[in-house]
Amino acid sequence: MSACRCFSIVLLVVLPLTLPAQTRTQSPLHSEIVRIAAQAHGRVAVSCALPGKALYCSLDPSELLPMMSVYKLPIAVAVLHNVEIGRLSLSQTLHFVPSALIAPTGYSPLRDQHPHGAVDETVEDLLRRSIADSDNVASDVLLRAIGGPSAAEQYMGSLVLYGIHIRDYEGDQDRNLQLLSRNVATARALVGLLLRLAGPSPLTPAHTRLLLGWMAASHTGDQRLGALLPPGTVIAGKTGTAGQDRTTMNVTNDVGLITLPNSRRLAIAVLITDSTAPYAVRQRVIAEIARAICTAAVK
Repeated sequence: MSACRCFSIVLLVVLPLTLPAQTRTQSPLHSEIVRIAAQAHGRVAVSCALPGKALYCSLDPSELLPMMSVYKLPIAVAVLHNVEIGRLSLSQTLHFVPSALIAPTGYSPLRDQHPHGAVDETVEDLLRRSIADSDNVASDVLLRAIGGPSAAEQYMGSLVLYGIHIRDYEGDQDRNLQLLSRNVATARALVGLLLRLAGPSPLTPAHTRLLLGWMAASHTGDQRLGALLPPGTVIAGKTGTAGQDRTTMNVTNDVGLITLPNSRRLAIAVLITDSTAPYAVRQRVIAEIARAICTAAVK
């Protein structure tokens, strides 16, 4: 055996615990993400994954941060699971009772159309509203139908996604801002959920396509993950927002599967909390981080 080969073996034995961390911190991509994230003047968590390619993009990926409306994605997955095991059907109607009404400050086109409640909506339409339109009432009606927040969180646990915690309804959060910090997740766990949807999915192919189609049809993230990517880039994403120009608890999130030019799908999660930067700056931070990661992914 040559001296060169012997030296290589020694490196593999001595450095396996230190090389990955050193590589991450010295990675140009990681350094660029740190620089961009600093503009938010808050807590920023980033995670990404592209199977088969090393992307050193992680920034506090295990920190639990508020999901806000991002939590409608794991809820929707749990609802579709209930459809598949026969507890619900997409054509089944659920009654939107007056008690499900949320505060006027909460976002809900469904509530705006039916300000007194007392209307029936199909599970499929409620799912579409929840994901594509980020409708708070639609999400709450679905969450109640599957047994509440604990049922959705338990299903995430069954997928070995333990960093996703679903504790409260949207309506409760609208009435009590102190609850905003209870529905939390890590960026790493959210990327894990996206990867599961990219395949092999825990849902049937038909239901997976339906969910990803709603995510891709949403425009709530046009100024976030996709803002600086080439026109026509397909992004199946879900955003979350709380506050725009408060001094604390400003939350601006976006998670999604980005289809690259080679048709591979890149999973990204960017969570920003307690930012003192203006709302437009926070959105730009997400856009710049997404562009940096996508550029590295296609190299």
